[in-house]
Amino acid sequence: MLKKTFAALALGTALLSAGQAMAADYAIDKEGQHAFVNFKISHLGYSWLYGTFKDFDGSFTFDEKNPEASKVNVTLKTESVDTNHAERDKHIRSADFLNVSKNPTATFKSTSVKSTGKDTADITGDLTLNGVTKPVVIAAKFIGQGDDPWGGYRAGFEGSTKLKLKDFNIEKDLGPASQEVELIISVEGVRK
Repeated sequence: MLKKTFAALALGTALLSAGQAMAADYAIDKEGQHAFVNFKISHLGYSWLYGTFKDFDGSFTFDEKNPEASKVNVTLKTESVDTNHAERDKHIRSADFLNVSKNPTATFKSTSVKSTGKDTADITGDLTLNGVTKPVVIAAKFIGQGDDPWGGYRAGFEGSTKLKLKDFNIEKDLGPASQEVELIISVEGVRK
């Protein structure tokens, strides 16, 4: 009888542990505004111009024990670009840059995740921007996870990547100091 009890206890512990190690699905916390897709680009080589996309949505799957099994999917509305200057935003939305009337969304779908160290990984995926799909690598960092005050469970990450404008059919020449843009991403997800 004692053997059966230990066997059942061991099996129950193994199943419980396996359940805790499994991947979890998260919705990016857009409603609570705990997620950002920001960018910066050099202005004539003299300063940085910063902007953000205010309307995006997405999800990710995070497996702490097996980060390579994690996945990311994000869709953003290109019209939501905001650089804190209405005329500049109007120009960025035009055919010179994002061409939002023809390409109203940009998407990122991960194809692989490679652990690069403690709490860091390279997330490779297909970015579709301005009608062009290209592979990009986001250098990501795990920030933390845990219970929130509202009964949910959250996990947060940050990441960055650089994009050459011409790779995404953005032909407007902004000068030699402004050939690429850096994306700076910060997301907090709520476990589904």
